[in-house]
Amino acid sequence: MGAIIAIATVVVLMVIGVPVVFCFAAMTLILSVLYDVDISSLMTTGFWSVNSVILVALPLFIMTGYLMQTGGIARRLVEFVEAMTGRSKVGMGTAMVTSCGIFGAISGTASAAVASIGSIMIDPMEKHGYSRGYTSALLGVSSLLGLLIPPSITMILYAVVTRQSVAACFLATIGPGILLMVMLAIVNRFHVMRNMGGDTTRVPFGQRLQETAQTGWRAIPALMLPVIILGGIYGGIFTPTEAAAIAVVYAIPVGLFVYRELTPGKIGEAVIKAATTTGVIMVILVFSFVASRIFTLEQVPQELTEILLETFESPILILLMVNVFLVLIGMIMDDVSVIAIISPLMVPVMAEIGVDPIHFAAIIGTSVVIGANSPPMAPILFMACRVGEVGMAEVIKPALAFMALAALPVMLVTTYWPSLSLFLPRLFGFM
Repeated sequence: MGAIIAIATVVVLMVIGVPVVFCFAAMTLILSVLYDVDISSLMTTGFWSVNSVILVALPLFIMTGYLMQTGGIARRLVEFVEAMTGRSKVGMGTAMVTSCGIFGAISGTASAAVASIGSIMIDPMEKHGYSRGYTSALLGVSSLLGLLIPPSITMILYAVVTRQSVAACFLATIGPGILLMVMLAIVNRFHVMRNMGGDTTRVPFGQRLQETAQTGWRAIPALMLPVIILGGIYGGIFTPTEAAAIAVVYAIPVGLFVYRELTPGKIGEAVIKAATTTGVIMVILVFSFVASRIFTLEQVPQELTEILLETFESPILILLMVNVFLVLIGMIMDDVSVIAIISPLMVPVMAEIGVDPIHFAAIIGTSVVIGANSPPMAPILFMACRVGEVGMAEVIKPALAFMALAALPVMLVTTYWPSLSLFLPRLFGFM
């Protein structure tokens, strides 16, 4: 009961607009009072829990995203993808989805993808006949590929709070991430063919090949970033934290000397933004570790497991209830909060019904994609509205269609087909 009261307090405070950090502080305080725990001793536990080399990757990957946004790297990637897809009606939508996926393979953040890809692609897509509301909805859903395509900030946090391998969690979400990209592209193609009069703006193959070669040549320095990051991690050359540092070291000279759009002032802004974002996440993690410690001492996960097993006899039904719960909680909490609070509570439940923690990483990742684009909070969707300069009323209908026809099927497939998320971790020897 104490855990329910504490989590409900966080939800209520978030809904009324209290900053996330203070919501978590309030949750920890309430738990310490309800369970009569000496919070002063547990704060030391929270501090040492975030004293981790793995978490150094957070500000570095976040900074990489900002450097891509301001240094011309993101624009070259988008131009290359647009050329490959032929700059047709269908191709422009596919280009947005693919660009968000590639961006996610470098920065691991959704907000940076919304700002970067949206500012580059929304106007050209409008010229091809797309409405700004529909385009903003596609941008909001596609940007969350950054939560699935490694390196993912969300998966780093999940690995830290559940004591799993970061590399294994990265690998677990590749399959669902690629599947979501394909599904979004299919739904977009169906929309164009049905509601936009078909694809009548095809580029001749020769011109398409020429543009692909030209933009591909200019994009080589940008395309090397995901190759360096992912190739280095899974090739055993360096750790995810080292990969994040190398990404920053590589992005700065590329932006300064190759594309010549990055300036010392923009580098300073990227440092400040990355530090601010990281500071908020770290404080949240401190309080979440303290709360998790209280949950463990009071055997809350064990009680939750017993309740679910007594209520639902079938593991399939338990998984379905977990899916519904994750989506609902994701509608009122951001992805960092969901990972920090829910993961430590749910992992023991999943273990009891035979779900591997690495598999659950993919389940929670695909669930957050739906929740983060669903009202009332929908932070990523609201950001996409601001970038697209449209109201939420114009965006919500197409966004719900993308989630119902693409994100929801991917979540269910990920949940009930473990091999989709466990094949690569097993192949690379993490399981």
